[in-house]
Amino acid sequence: MTKAIILAGGRGVRLRPYTVALPKPLMPIGEYPILEIIVRQLAFYGFTHITMAVNHQADIIKAYFGDGSKWNLNIDYSLEEKYLSTMGPLTLVDNLPENFLVMNGDVLSDLNYKNLLETHANEKNIFTISAHKRQEKVDYGVLETNDSSMLTNFNEKPIHEYLVSMGIYAVSRRILEFIPKNAPFGFDNLMYLLLDKKIAVKVAPYSGYWLDIGRPDDYMQAVEEFENMRHIFKLQD
Repeated sequence: MTKAIILAGGRGVRLRPYTVALPKPLMPIGEYPILEIIVRQLAFYGFTHITMAVNHQADIIKAYFGDGSKWNLNIDYSLEEKYLSTMGPLTLVDNLPENFLVMNGDVLSDLNYKNLLETHANEKNIFTISAHKRQEKVDYGVLETNDSSMLTNFNEKPIHEYLVSMGIYAVSRRILEFIPKNAPFGFDNLMYLLLDKKIAVKVAPYSGYWLDIGRPDDYMQAVEEFENMRHIFKLQD
């Protein structure tokens, strides 16, 4: 069994007012909700079982996806009775395999999910973060000063580059030892804890396509680019 857990319980605050009536994972990209694009991709890469961790407007998501037979895989649901953040829902899922995929339900990427999970398992990592390089332009002239407030350097509208989490993770079942049950526990909480305990976490940089459609700018970009780029997303009609 190749299993993925999709975190689909968020309230989509950043995309309001669109997400007042519609769950964020059902926001449309082309003719598909973003979550259906993810399900189709996982089916393409040979995943056979998806658990959707749901909370906000769970009934709408369940009604849309059902048991997953439409996509030739098995979909079930893990319902949070209270908010558990991003990593807390993992403690509610029974019979987890030794290694599995965890991802947000609002990412658009051409990442090969199968390769990510296989590499993670072969390297025996406890947690692998798929990461993407982003650029941020500062729209101001940046001043650097010394302790006497005298100018020491000047940068006109500099561009900063940094690696960010893509919201896609390959995970070992061993990680459950570090996640408290029945309590909110986020990705940030887990990373701080693992760093504090000096437990190695693998970062896997990815240079392909990735957008976080929970961000309004990324969502509009995805809508604009999807039709011309849909071939890269491995959708099976």
